[in-house]
Amino acid sequence: MSPLTLYLARFFGLACLLMCVLLALRAKSALQAIDEMISNRGLMLLTGIVTLIAGAACVVGHNVWSGGPLPIAVTLLGWLTLIKGAAIVAVPPAVLRKTYKALHYPQNFRVVMAFAAALSAWLAVAAFEA
Repeated sequence: MSPLTLYLARFFGLACLLMCVLLALRAKSALQAIDEMISNRGLMLLTGIVTLIAGAACVVGHNVWSGGPLPIAVTLLGWLTLIKGAAIVAVPPAVLRKTYKALHYPQNFRVVMAFAAALSAWLAVAAFEA
């Protein structure tokens, strides 16, 4: 397995795991901040640009669709990050807000964070054990 795969899996795994746990612990504040953020066009644009650049960097550096679940998971995460960044830049904030509400994101926030934390934990453990 390539050193880049291990690095990205460890980085994404740990960072996402910590983020999910901390956001779930402060769910009310996190949801309020997300709601305020969506209302701020400049912040959304900046967030979308940074997310798009991070996803593009991951896709360009690690577009590996073979070699087991870990490299594929890292590649998939890179592509999802790129797509999310492009969506944040391209989709008007009002549509993003409606989409979050239609998906019942506020009501399911802790469930989403628990699911993402479990996937992140798997990614980190698999990378550190490899």
